[in-house]
Amino acid sequence: MNVTELRPGNYFEEEGNLYYVIDILLNKTAMRKMVAKVKVKNVRTGAITELSANSGYQVETVRLDKKKMNYLYDNGDFLVFMDNETYEQVEIPKSRLEWEIKFLKENQEVEITSYEDEILGINLPAKVTLKITHCEPAVRGDTVNKAMKDAVVETGLKIRVPLFINEGDNVLVRTDTGDYDGRAN
Repeated sequence: MNVTELRPGNYFEEEGNLYYVIDILLNKTAMRKMVAKVKVKNVRTGAITELSANSGYQVETVRLDKKKMNYLYDNGDFLVFMDNETYEQVEIPKSRLEWEIKFLKENQEVEITSYEDEILGINLPAKVTLKITHCEPAVRGDTVNKAMKDAVVETGLKIRVPLFINEGDNVLVRTDTGDYDGRAN
């Protein structure tokens, strides 16, 4: 595929690296060929960089495999997931899922992404429901601005919640920022 045809959300391989397109800017002047500046994320390392290429430069687009799996347990250095249809189990190193582990509960369904049998990571839903296991008592009169207090959810993640939230309540937590998003039913 021509580099100028890339769109946000595409994946491509370049010099042995696998990239996810975040944004693309096409620049054309009267005397030069079109130049594409592509903001990309290296899928394996997580590094975000910008690549530049002239019009006509070819890149090899790739398709990632996505499979729904259930999170089973943490066995120390690895997190174990199971395919619901084949009951095949895969282990992913904990070090590759440092952010995602804050939102994982046993038997939670997630989407595992892989490329040519190499597991790249997991995709979490936009919001997850977690139970408050500990929170500070509300301080009366502390309502100068958005009245919030510290709380800990069942996965160990520390978040800020409104004063009316108590221990044992279920709350929605955003997986992109780790912030409180509302009460869960």
